[in-house]
Amino acid sequence: MSNLQRKETSQDAATTDNAWQTYRRLLVYVRPLWFVFVISFIGFAIYGAGQALSAKWLEMVVDTVQKNDYEQRWFLAAAVMGIFILRGLGGFIGNYSIAYVGREVIHRLRTQVFERLLLLPSSFYSHHSSGELLAKLTYNVEQVTEAVTSAIKVLFREGLTVAGLMGYMFYLNWKLTLIFIAAGPLIGLVVSMASKRMRKLSRRIQKSVGDITEAASESIKGYQVVRIFGGADAERERFQQVSLHNKRQFMKLVVTQSLNTPIIQLLVAMALSALLFLAMQPDVMGSMTTGGFVAFLTAAGMITKPLRLLTDVTSIVQKGIAAAESLFEVLDEPVEQDSGTRKLERVGDIEFRHLGFAYPGTDKQVLQDICLKLPQGKTVALVGRSGSGKTTLASLLPRFNDGWSGELLVNGEPLESFTLESLRSNISLVNQNVVLFNGTIAENIAYGSMAGASESAILAAAEAAHVMEFVERLPEGIHTRVGENGVLLSGGQRQRIAIARAILNDAPILILDEATSALDTTSERHIQEALEEVMRGRTTLVIAHRLSTIEKADVIVVMEDGRIIEQGSHSELLEQQGAYSKFHILQTDVGAVE
Repeated sequence: MSNLQRKETSQDAATTDNAWQTYRRLLVYVRPLWFVFVISFIGFAIYGAGQALSAKWLEMVVDTVQKNDYEQRWFLAAAVMGIFILRGLGGFIGNYSIAYVGREVIHRLRTQVFERLLLLPSSFYSHHSSGELLAKLTYNVEQVTEAVTSAIKVLFREGLTVAGLMGYMFYLNWKLTLIFIAAGPLIGLVVSMASKRMRKLSRRIQKSVGDITEAASESIKGYQVVRIFGGADAERERFQQVSLHNKRQFMKLVVTQSLNTPIIQLLVAMALSALLFLAMQPDVMGSMTTGGFVAFLTAAGMITKPLRLLTDVTSIVQKGIAAAESLFEVLDEPVEQDSGTRKLERVGDIEFRHLGFAYPGTDKQVLQDICLKLPQGKTVALVGRSGSGKTTLASLLPRFNDGWSGELLVNGEPLESFTLESLRSNISLVNQNVVLFNGTIAENIAYGSMAGASESAILAAAEAAHVMEFVERLPEGIHTRVGENGVLLSGGQRQRIAIARAILNDAPILILDEATSALDTTSERHIQEALEEVMRGRTTLVIAHRLSTIEKADVIVVMEDGRIIEQGSHSELLEQQGAYSKFHILQTDVGAVE
């Protein structure tokens, strides 16, 4: 054997070991449901026994007819009814029990994956599309369902049927049974070869489903951009390509499955053919009666269907294993590191000392040697060109990104010494890209830990954020549903709701990332007044492109290429005639033209 062959053999063995380790890990979810699992096993055992009794019943019928013993007809008539009732009862108990186990396993697995997604760091979401993650929670989980329910159901029901029929065949004639069993190794070889192929194709199919979800999701969410800029043809072509790739991979899987089944059936037919030929030998027949011989051939014929179904289990299991691997990848991802042991009860000064930051997996420093102090209760504004590092700097305060160099202090203590929960409970955030959930306006204002807020408190926050100006015109007022991500509202209305949410939260630290970018000039003036009231007494970090919104800030920080190049008050920076002064002159000229 060459080194290449040894390497391939070693890789195949490792892949098989990993596959069964994954399946065993999946079956761990069944352990708490062992009692229901045992009931399903008993149900399928009854079903399998009913199949073997059917062959025995046929033997009795043939022998009775041959002996002209028609007095047995009452017993035989009652027996066939009993056998079918027994099989039906066993099948129902087994099917219902295993389905219950499967759905419970999937429920637990799906909720675990979702709960894990809620805890993963922002860097994980930077490297995985929403379409890919949604495919894991929908398509991949259903594939696991098949592996846990359908595969085990077939394994139990058909496996016990084969065991019952095989036992009966041994009872009738062990020599003929051994001849039939001789095809077993060949069947096992075919199944093993098909398994590797199906597992590989299943992984490709699951990835292609993620690509389909991603392409569709982006086109649906951005339908306005698609239509305005004539992107329909490009999006149509992109979706057709990913869908075509999915079809091709699926058809390759169908070819493998479709070839696997007839090959197995051919091997079983060869065994039956040899069985029938050798059964005519007197020394093999032995003392078998006519009824026994007919029953033996019937049992051998009946065993072909469960054997074929058992070989189909392989494809189901392989798809489930590939799906489970993708889910376990998410479950094995390290969650946000919360090394903090102390609770942040009071927010004092916040200070950045010689802070640097680069995103995981990159060498480029997004922030370099940041030295900045946010005095308690004061407002610090960040200005600069897009890509200068403003949003990245703000994201470090709630620790959406970790791994900085230098120091980030609160009350003179390292930020990472405080627990994430206590840190974030002291922060309110209004993003440029407002996130609203498919609920009512009131539910979006009183979101999360504020869900128990009184309606009067919600209305007060809505009034302060000028939400009531448009809510009063809605048929259901503050209880009007906003649609997915607030699609039924304008950009400015969504932003006001986000500001009302921050007002209701009443946290000592406030981060405003382009909080008024979606507002018209008149609305912005109203909101600015509300924000000034909210910002009073709070440590506020404001990111803004419109300099008019931050002229009253206590400290204005100008950033460029991840560095602070200027800082001071509005008047101080204008006197310096530097970068801020140029920004101000430029925006003043633009405003004059408008």
